[in-house]
Amino acid sequence: MSPQARGRLILLASFAIAIVMNILPGPAWAEPFVPDWVALTLIYWCMAVPHRVSVGTGWTLGIILDVLYGSLLGQHALAKSVIAFITVRLHPQLRMFPRWQQAVSVLVLLAINQLLVVWIRGAIGHAPGTIAYWTPSIVGMVVWPWIFVVLRDVRRRWQVS
Repeated sequence: MSPQARGRLILLASFAIAIVMNILPGPAWAEPFVPDWVALTLIYWCMAVPHRVSVGTGWTLGIILDVLYGSLLGQHALAKSVIAFITVRLHPQLRMFPRWQQAVSVLVLLAINQLLVVWIRGAIGHAPGTIAYWTPSIVGMVVWPWIFVVLRDVRRRWQVS
């Protein structure tokens, strides 16, 4: 298998795992604390290999999430495209940050993602009612260092470039 094909397979597998983790049902009490695994994975790959994962990947992942969630077609696609664009645009700076600063940057990116989704939901009359809507961004910031280490290890082990 060529290195490019192997890299493409690893990227697809990591996004597929993230999608499954996003839609996997869990206990009702834990629902507000589940981070957006797809957004975290997208942010990592946009930072690591911006020439392979970019706005088009974000849009495609968003459309898949829209279909899986049965939400308004394009709301997650817009949000994922915007965070992919920002991440690719700022990837040299983000890669140089220490992990704690990367985690804060990830918090901002995840908040932008959720802000876009809530804005679209509000426009159609389905705004969330509680502050718990924002907890996945905070949880995403907390788990970012581990996501980064795991995906970096996968990228190095399988030589994704």
